[in-house]
Amino acid sequence: MPDIHFRVDGAKVVPQAMAPQIAFEVNIANSQSEAIHTIVLRSQIQIEAPRRQYNREEQQRLGDLFGEPERWSRTLRGMLWTHAQAIVPAFTGSTVAELHVPCTFDFNVAATKYFYSLDQGEIPLCLMFSGSVFYENGESLSIAPISWDKEARFRLPVSTWRAMMDEYYPNSAWLCLGRDAFERLSEYKTANGIPTWEQAIEDLVDAARGAIAR
Repeated sequence: MPDIHFRVDGAKVVPQAMAPQIAFEVNIANSQSEAIHTIVLRSQIQIEAPRRQYNREEQQRLGDLFGEPERWSRTLRGMLWTHAQAIVPAFTGSTVAELHVPCTFDFNVAATKYFYSLDQGEIPLCLMFSGSVFYENGESLSIAPISWDKEARFRLPVSTWRAMMDEYYPNSAWLCLGRDAFERLSEYKTANGIPTWEQAIEDLVDAARGAIAR
């Protein structure tokens, strides 16, 4: 029966896709002799937040997720990023497959808040694999599950995530509002003859800062 091993060798931005994506280069090897017909590959990707250092500015921006830095010994923890899947074609011995991971710029998503808070360096990830292996067994085709303990660690450069967002959202960010909040903002924008949503938000922020200063 196949014994499949995984290693992540790199990551790159997928250009001109329907939605932002990062492609992970996954090296897949079978330590046994069977020819692999197909792998239906699934991966759960975890952010291992405690496995890196954070500067003061990053710590402040991460307060939404982990609280004050003084509490991080209790609150700094790993988190689920996303799930991804791929179909790996036939190979013997080893092959390299691309695992395309869809990304979002929605700041209601914890992973987006985490990525955006980082200035530089790397994002420690753990890719946990599962799925099914179809392999040649004599003259027949057999199927075996990927062992539950198969995983690979990878440190994704923050610059790769930022390059992806610059590719799909140049000089912009995406914010989802509740309908009630949007309607109130729309009413304010229309009543004051404000031409853009950005200017409406800037006016409200400036007014709030002025009130606090007084």
